[in-house]
Amino acid sequence: MKTPRIAALASNNGSSLRAIAEAIVAGKLNATISLLVSNRLNVPVLDYARACDIPALCIPTKGVESEADERLHAALMDAGAELIILSGYLRRLGPKTLSAFEGRILNVHPALLPKYGGAGMYGRKVHQAVLDAGELVTGATIHLVDADYDHGRVIAAKAVRIHSSDDVAVIERRVIQAECDLFVQTIQRIVAGELSLPL
Repeated sequence: MKTPRIAALASNNGSSLRAIAEAIVAGKLNATISLLVSNRLNVPVLDYARACDIPALCIPTKGVESEADERLHAALMDAGAELIILSGYLRRLGPKTLSAFEGRILNVHPALLPKYGGAGMYGRKVHQAVLDAGELVTGATIHLVDADYDHGRVIAAKAVRIHSSDDVAVIERRVIQAECDLFVQTIQRIVAGELSLPL
């Protein structure tokens, strides 16, 4: 796939989306971001998308999951999306979207799966759990998305060492950087034909 059309889903800051967009602008990644969707209205990632002229919209999900699935599926189809990336998207995807894009939806998780994954394990909650367990290594994992949180097949992972002086904020910063680097590298592999969609 020479120039994949990427759609991104994000609930807050969209750090990985930003890294991917910056890699495209810098000429390090041959791809196009055709759409950004958030389930929350007043979040930084929507402002970022608009500032970068990335088409963006909000599709609320709370209490309207079935309707949201229909709307998301339609928006992704209209955008001609070939690859869907989840960049801190904190909602489970519905069956229509999952079916239409099976093997083409990637999520990044802030730990080395299968450890510290599943419902409720996101953001600083993950890093606190890793710290509380006395782990010496954490990391970032990119996996295929299915109907269960953090369950799909692992595509790539990057380890991040934990030092004795690290607190949650330090671990979070280091893992976010690993997530960004890993997502850009993974899409570069797709563009180069090393990974073929559907994965």
